[in-house]
Amino acid sequence: MGESARQASQPPDQGTAGDGAVERIRGDTMALSRSESAAPRLEEAPVARSGVGLWPLTGYFLGLGTWGFGGPVALVGFMHRDLVERRRWLTEETYKLSLALAQIMPGPLAAQVAIAIGYFEGGVPGATLAGLAFVLPSFLMVVAISLAYITYGGLWWMQALFYAIGATVIAIIAIAAYKLARGTNKRDPLLWGIFVLLTAVTIWAQAELAEFFILAGLVVLLVRAWPGWTRGLLMGLGGIGVGAAIWWLEAWLRHAGSAADSTGVLAQILLFFTKAGAFVFGSGLAIVPFLQQGVVQQFGWLNEHQFLDAVAVAMITPGPVVITVAFIGFLVAGLAGAILAAVGIFLPVYVFTVVPAPWFKRHRDNPQLKAFVDGATAAATGAITGAVVVLGTRAITDWPTALIGLASLGVLWRFKVPEPVLVALSGLVGLVLWPLVRMG
Repeated sequence: MGESARQASQPPDQGTAGDGAVERIRGDTMALSRSESAAPRLEEAPVARSGVGLWPLTGYFLGLGTWGFGGPVALVGFMHRDLVERRRWLTEETYKLSLALAQIMPGPLAAQVAIAIGYFEGGVPGATLAGLAFVLPSFLMVVAISLAYITYGGLWWMQALFYAIGATVIAIIAIAAYKLARGTNKRDPLLWGIFVLLTAVTIWAQAELAEFFILAGLVVLLVRAWPGWTRGLLMGLGGIGVGAAIWWLEAWLRHAGSAADSTGVLAQILLFFTKAGAFVFGSGLAIVPFLQQGVVQQFGWLNEHQFLDAVAVAMITPGPVVITVAFIGFLVAGLAGAILAAVGIFLPVYVFTVVPAPWFKRHRDNPQLKAFVDGATAAATGAITGAVVVLGTRAITDWPTALIGLASLGVLWRFKVPEPVLVALSGLVGLVLWPLVRMG
């Protein structure tokens, strides 16, 4: 009885009460930690994986140089689709910075974007490896085609392939241009206005004008990131000065005579293609008229038929379009000519990308630079879309090519068919249709 009373009068067991309190505290702590950890995961979900590594990026550009058809417009679209949207190796900002830098500097567009991406991700080694990986596969292909061309005295099947592939390439470019413009300009009315204006200007001029890229960048800079009257006036005058310098360089190059007339043909090749790489603005396709003027009219290295074959080689091989210079160089001076032509065209591209890239990278968070990049990129998407129209009028010349282009567009829009497969099928169609078209 006394024992029972003592037990009844004692307070509740400390271990039992303490365990319940600990469980309640532990449960509250776990709930709190769950709520705290959930928020960062929502806020800090990475848009792009950092530190993807130099070798995977090099491997990607090696593959793009091997299988990437469609010319500069399609290739820069593939880079955005693969590296930003699908693999998430790049941020949207890095891609736009690379594209803007490539558009402002002279030289072929796709190679510049590849080199710029390589630099922003891996410095000078990244730029070097990305550039070499992107260019080397198509260079080797073009050398092989050049050897066959010389051995067999011209290739009729090359024109047959280009007859159909050209229309398919237009469809590939159109899809790439649409996706690039939609992803870049989003719902921004100012950027879409620049896009429409540059599309019209490109169609009217039949070329991509670098002066308008700079002007578009300045417009967005002054509207969205006004730096004050003093800095704004200086930036405006600087932009006008750069645009005038670009115009003067292009005009001088068109009327300049050869500085290497008295030297050997290899020196002529190196100097001519270095000038082309250093002073021709826009996409790789913008270089074709300049090459025609120098190669056919000024130096007489090729006749008109051979030059058209050179353009066909550019369209039926993957990688950068300007790799056709290797074909021209090979026809003029063999393998040494092909190598020097390729070095001449791509070395200025490399220099003009790597030299200003540190400044771009260092100031990438600057609001004025961001605004300028947005405007220049919007202008680039408009120029690319205008190039689709310009090139389409040249590649689609009759009802068969129109049907091939529409069919290719429908297949690309509806199904996820790899571009190389579609290009190969179009080539087979061309081999069948070309004899019939010539007979008709």
